[in-house]
Amino acid sequence: MPSAEFSVAGHLKKVPPAVRPTVLAARRTVRAAAPKAKEIAYRSKPPRSSRAMWKLARYAVDDADVVAIGTFPKHATLFFYRGSELDDGSGLLQGSGKDLRFITLNAPADAERAAVKRVVRKAFALERR
Repeated sequence: MPSAEFSVAGHLKKVPPAVRPTVLAARRTVRAAAPKAKEIAYRSKPPRSSRAMWKLARYAVDDADVVAIGTFPKHATLFFYRGSELDDGSGLLQGSGKDLRFITLNAPADAERAAVKRVVRKAFALERR
């Protein structure tokens, strides 16, 4: 059992109030797309720098990480472990690394956009193949 210090609920209590609604909306989006995915809290603490992402939770299917939620002081991020393999079609995915791609969420409404939900569903569908 995870300690309260490193639980998703524990992390959510420490997320800055300005960005907490956006993080919660991102969490709802992921959980709606894959209700059976395992939610795993990162063993992390809020960063000292405002430029560093605080990784909160990742979502896995069959022990394979699919998507995760991170936060900065003023925005949240959905990042996709196999993002380079996703056919976005919407131009939302950012990043140029070998695998990872991310979507920046500036407000709760961003996480609720149909295009964001579609990318999240595609990420889980990619992992199920």
